[in-house]
Amino acid sequence: MYSFSPKLRLYSIILIVLGLVLFTAGYFMNHGLDDTKIEHLIESVHASGNNAPTHSSEMVGPQDHTAHLEHAKMQIHNQPLAAIHTIAVFLFGISCCALFFYSIQHAAHAGWSIIVTRVMEAIASYIPWGGAILVILMLLNIFHHGHLFHWMDPNLTDPTKPEFDSILYEKKKFLNIPFYAFRTLLYVGGASFFVWKLKSLSKKLDETKSRADNQKLYNWSVAYIAFFGFCSAAWAWDWLMSIDPHWYSTMYIWYSMVSCLSSSIAAIILVSVYLKKKGLLPQFNDNHLHDLGKFLFATSMLWTYTWFCQFMLYWYANVPEEINYFFGRFSYYAPTFLPMLILNFLIPLLVMVSSSIKRNYKVVTIMAVVVLVGHWLDYFNMVMPGTVGPYWKTPEMLLLNLGAVLFGIGLFVFVVFTALSKLKLIPEGNPLVHESKIYEYPF
Repeated sequence: MYSFSPKLRLYSIILIVLGLVLFTAGYFMNHGLDDTKIEHLIESVHASGNNAPTHSSEMVGPQDHTAHLEHAKMQIHNQPLAAIHTIAVFLFGISCCALFFYSIQHAAHAGWSIIVTRVMEAIASYIPWGGAILVILMLLNIFHHGHLFHWMDPNLTDPTKPEFDSILYEKKKFLNIPFYAFRTLLYVGGASFFVWKLKSLSKKLDETKSRADNQKLYNWSVAYIAFFGFCSAAWAWDWLMSIDPHWYSTMYIWYSMVSCLSSSIAAIILVSVYLKKKGLLPQFNDNHLHDLGKFLFATSMLWTYTWFCQFMLYWYANVPEEINYFFGRFSYYAPTFLPMLILNFLIPLLVMVSSSIKRNYKVVTIMAVVVLVGHWLDYFNMVMPGTVGPYWKTPEMLLLNLGAVLFGIGLFVFVVFTALSKLKLIPEGNPLVHESKIYEYPF
């Protein structure tokens, strides 16, 4: 059994507390901005003559100064919720993708990965915690204590109002508050149920070593794959793409999911290598690291493919409703939008293409950290332009994002390693565990 290191526990608690302190400071700075300061921010943003919209709502409804000021106030006061939303969706996606990767191993009867299945279970244990944060965010939005989702404004679907939006009126059968709340509870509740069920069956298999229990684990793994396939697509629509409801992409669901899948493999690598270095998982060897490195490399290339296909097709089509999504990011998010390709594509391509490099613990660990940072930046680019707009280069925004990230990392580490301390690191009941212990990559 793994015992949660007191030092690591202390570090995780420090991260949680420090994150809360920084976020609180940023929150009060944000809410201390009055109309005069906001007008100064508007002037500084548009001083260069760039007036590119970052959200479709800017092109609907009244276009006078009062309307622009009101829209800017909403964007600026969205900063706290947007910072939490970014890290909350990202970490929830990582934990769900870890369980997806875990289920794939069982459905495929893979032998090599059995050594690290407990690591996957521990990372997946964050699902209920991350889900609870998303439910709280959902409640704040539907009760209009936040404005991350423009379509929740009832005036937009009322034909008698000057803000009436015909596109949202046509989409309200799907984009409406009761159905959105139901779907969010379904995603969180369903994923939480599956992680409980799969962990219970895995623990039971350790005790019984029964072929029937192993078959049940297989069946429930297949069921989760089906659940994840539908729900990961739907929560990408709800939590990310509906931020700008005029824009949509058929590639978006795969793009956002692969971002989290690559990050989840990076998290598996970091936890596995940590346990190996502490002498707690000696069975984990260069061959297991090599295979995890292959998946990290492959998912990084798959993410690049989906990003490029989405970007190239929409940009080439040059349809105003479509390119607005990218144009606002080029105009205001130039320091983060294209540079994230360096972290998510160029560095993994140049470093990890070699087979021998994938056996180097230090290099693969560094690459896992690079990938995690790069994909958080990816989610930052998914959320911020449509919620905060051009008002992100401010001191309070730095504190809010830094606080949210530190809090998220601290909570994630605390939950994952607490879960790990309640599990046997080696699933001795799995019939393929011996194969995993002696696994050797043939090339």
